[in-house]
Amino acid sequence: MGILGMMLFPVDGTGFAPLLLGIFLVPLLLLVGFVVSLILIYKLIKRRNTHFKRQQFLLDDIVKAAKTIAEKKGVDAEVGLSSCERTVREATAEETEKGAMLWAILSAIIFIAEWYINYFLMKDFYKHERREDGFWEDLSKVLGKCGIEFSAPRRSEIIPDRSFVLYLILSIITLGLFRIYWLYVLLKDPNEHFRYHIQIEDQLLSTLESAKL
Repeated sequence: MGILGMMLFPVDGTGFAPLLLGIFLVPLLLLVGFVVSLILIYKLIKRRNTHFKRQQFLLDDIVKAAKTIAEKKGVDAEVGLSSCERTVREATAEETEKGAMLWAILSAIIFIAEWYINYFLMKDFYKHERREDGFWEDLSKVLGKCGIEFSAPRRSEIIPDRSFVLYLILSIITLGLFRIYWLYVLLKDPNEHFRYHIQIEDQLLSTLESAKL
């Protein structure tokens, strides 16, 4: 047995177990990390789809309710209602469903697919939030004409228009370390958005109930 063999497999066998453990443990950890990343991508896209679809139904129902209120009170709120309806149409046209399973599989096959996923997860929520802010403003004007006071609460945190190019460059020059923060952003921004929804939806329901409509 040569010197290299004696170093790897000494006579007393003390070096064999750590080497064998490393051979199997490292690939196993890489495989587990790979599977976890695919599941996370799937869940992030699924969460996006579920929220956008729910909000489209919600905003459509709110417009119908506001239209009924205006008709009962004999108020001409056509301008504000048209603006609200336009927002709903835009959301329906632009916030289309992304295949969660398809994109998760593509991210495993095509490396740049994950970049595109990060891109639309960031940008879609930013545009979605700006669109909703416009809707709440138009709705408050419609309800105001009907004698119902409603003002959307201020957001504690607004989703910023984050630069995809900057995030991509930072991910490359840090050899992927910046992706940890990028993932944090993809989790944090929607979570703040969802918390705001709980607040504003409760306030809107309370406002309509207090008006006894």
